[in-house]
Amino acid sequence: MTENAHQQPTAPDTELPTQYAPADVEGALYERWVERGYFEADAKSEKPPYTIVIPPPNVTGSLHLGHAFQHTLMDALTRRKRMQGFEALWLPGMDHAGIATQNKVEQQLAEEGKSRHDLGREEFVERVWQWKEEYGGRILGQMRRLGDGVDWSRERFTMDEGLSKAVLTIFKKLYEDELIYRAERIINWCPRCLTAISDIEVEYQEDDGELVSIRYGEGDDSVVVATTRAETMLGDTAVAVHPDDERYKHLIGRRIKLPLTDRSIPVVADPHVDPEFGTGAVKVTPAHDPNDFAIGQRHGLESITVMDERAIITAHGPFQGLDRFEARSAIVAALRSQGRIVAEKRPYVHSVGHCSRCKTTIEPRLSMQWWVKVGPLAKAAGDAVRDGRVKIHPEDMSKRYFDWVDNMNDWCISRQLWWGHRIPIWYGPDGEVVCVGPDEEPPTGEGWHQDTDVLDTWFSSGLWPFSTLGWPERTKDLRKFYPTDVLLTGHDIIFFWVARMMMFGLYAMDGEVPFKTIALTGLVRDERGKKMSKSFGNVVDPLDWMDKYGSDALRFTLARGANPGTDVPIGEDWVQASRNFANKIWNATRFALMNGATVEGPLPEASKLSATDRWILSRLNETVAQVDALYEDFQFAKLSEALYHFAWDEVFDWYVELSKTTFQAGGEAAEASQRVLGEVLDVTLRLLHPIVPFVTETLWTTLTGGESVVVADWPGDSGFRDAAAEREIATLQSVITEVRRFRADQGLQPGQRVPARLTLDGTALAAHEAAIRQLLRLQPEGEGFTATATLPVAGATVALDLSGTIDVAAERKRLAKDLAAAEKEKAQATAKLGNEAFLAKAPDNVVEKIRTRLAKADEDIARIQAQLERLPQA
Repeated sequence: MTENAHQQPTAPDTELPTQYAPADVEGALYERWVERGYFEADAKSEKPPYTIVIPPPNVTGSLHLGHAFQHTLMDALTRRKRMQGFEALWLPGMDHAGIATQNKVEQQLAEEGKSRHDLGREEFVERVWQWKEEYGGRILGQMRRLGDGVDWSRERFTMDEGLSKAVLTIFKKLYEDELIYRAERIINWCPRCLTAISDIEVEYQEDDGELVSIRYGEGDDSVVVATTRAETMLGDTAVAVHPDDERYKHLIGRRIKLPLTDRSIPVVADPHVDPEFGTGAVKVTPAHDPNDFAIGQRHGLESITVMDERAIITAHGPFQGLDRFEARSAIVAALRSQGRIVAEKRPYVHSVGHCSRCKTTIEPRLSMQWWVKVGPLAKAAGDAVRDGRVKIHPEDMSKRYFDWVDNMNDWCISRQLWWGHRIPIWYGPDGEVVCVGPDEEPPTGEGWHQDTDVLDTWFSSGLWPFSTLGWPERTKDLRKFYPTDVLLTGHDIIFFWVARMMMFGLYAMDGEVPFKTIALTGLVRDERGKKMSKSFGNVVDPLDWMDKYGSDALRFTLARGANPGTDVPIGEDWVQASRNFANKIWNATRFALMNGATVEGPLPEASKLSATDRWILSRLNETVAQVDALYEDFQFAKLSEALYHFAWDEVFDWYVELSKTTFQAGGEAAEASQRVLGEVLDVTLRLLHPIVPFVTETLWTTLTGGESVVVADWPGDSGFRDAAAEREIATLQSVITEVRRFRADQGLQPGQRVPARLTLDGTALAAHEAAIRQLLRLQPEGEGFTATATLPVAGATVALDLSGTIDVAAERKRLAKDLAAAEKEKAQATAKLGNEAFLAKAPDNVVEKIRTRLAKADEDIARIQAQLERLPQA
């Protein structure tokens, strides 16, 4: 009664250890999966393809919770599709991480008292490759530990031969299409990493700075400008004002004295100046500010660079050789001594850009760099989402994507590093510029040299969905597995990576999208919702939790928190709860095996099954349908919750318990229930497998004797439903729940047996009397039975003889005390809510809390009074 085909089983093993020990099984299971080739995709297969490429982690990195989170979800998607009969490829690899990796090796050299310049470029690059082989890729082993079902035979690296060829190919194609060009522009410069970085690699934060107002010029020919970077005034080449600003019209076109220098600079009229901001006049430093550069371009101003690559002042004079921050203080002091400081504000909190890698304050700098002309590429990337060829999930994240691609600036792709894909441009002795493709020989002869810069790391990772499949060659992998199906990644790298893959994929693959769906996740945070940071002391190493609780526990915790696009709080208590769930699955399966649960033979016809059996099969099929729908909508949290409650509540807590009396009685009914229990566990384990692969593999192979749940069929919904059985068991559950609640209210111990008379005639519950008595610890009525409490529930009557089981007087006294406390709480809450003066002043949330207290007090009073009424008369 489920679509439940699987491999031909061998004789199942009914023995399981008494406890589940993840450390004893996880490593060996994973290696067995890899050795058997379960994760290797076949490009020649006639199965429909399903492809996910892993967001390549940095070669310098190690597994953090963000990786574990996204890898769990990608693994769940591909494991399920593999079980559904798709040729599933989850392709792994690493990014060469230009800046981060070069920094690692330079630190290593520094410990030896050397720099990269002591080695020279060729030897340094060789040293980086050695470092990569020795230390890089630690995360790949950690991915195995997590259970990542990736195709290791297709592992790629952004600097490997094939991907390097793809980089050279697309560079030349873009260059020849005039979409790559070289120009001198303002870029974001990191004085620590000594390279340009892109706009999206700049992190802005509120810093305490200073705002200094400086008087330029003399007398009527003076103007006051304000700046947070006084050191840049050494490179000022103009003051700009709005052409309609009456205060400065007499100065437009004239020149004024630039303090601390022997230069005079013009006052220019520019409509982009806001006359309402500050004094309405701005200093213009074209070589050190992007807005000033634009003004300089419009007015033909000179660009004077006053800092070197390490942000040391190079302008001749008393400040030469000072660091920019030292120079700032010195220049302000010098201006103050000349009486040119009009106002100073400290601290002045403002947004300052920092390098995302080393956190150094970014210095805008005029520099000759290579750029991608993104206009037509970005338009194509936007159109692919607008016309539905690519879906963004959740849909409300589309706005962020459009905000970026519709307003994207040209992309600076050159980096002043040695590690990375070197720009394939050669310069000749007479000004020649030649772009060399992957199969071409560079020009030779005296005076020819290659550009010294390398490409931005994101340039090569932007090719990832198709370069990893063999592009520019039309390989079998590319034909079979492109376009990929899902890109699952964090919403924080829409700009870094997603948009660039869209641009390059559409361009290189002649308008074919790189992926059909972009599934965006949130970020993992601590249990209080706070960002994880070393400075906060709340960073968690996922390996620690895997060591302590097992990989399945971590995976289930992460999946259970994965609502689309929403950040995921996580705490150790939640991982422990998931470990308890794994233990519950283990113990329930072990009980089932000990009681004859089996998958052998067909399921009995529905007419030969008990209502309990029909109920659980109906609920099983409904769960299969629900889980399938939620997978298609990337609702990992909801599907995990559905599986948790079905397995724990309906299968383990209800069906297994209700079946115990059937198993004890034996006969055909027991045999039918044994087969149903085997079916339910078989399907449930397969449903759980993509998220918790290790424990389900051990249990499923033991239960079924099958080869591996990894390659088992995904269960289907047969359509079987039994509404009558579901109503009957719901009634049974309500009776058991109500009597359990009454027992607890009376202070009876869970295992304490109580004489009871059950009146079930004329109800569907008559067939369940044995189960009711067993679950409620109710023994048959004997001689002298006196009903001291009667509970009418769902058309049935449960009469209990509590004489001798509880101290009625003591219980009345305890309940009377509780009732007095509840009535006092009600009186206090009522008084506050009746006080108009209090209500006028109290915040809404405080008033709401008091209303909640009142409602709770009313509920407690009603409950306690009912308990008192049900107590036997003394």
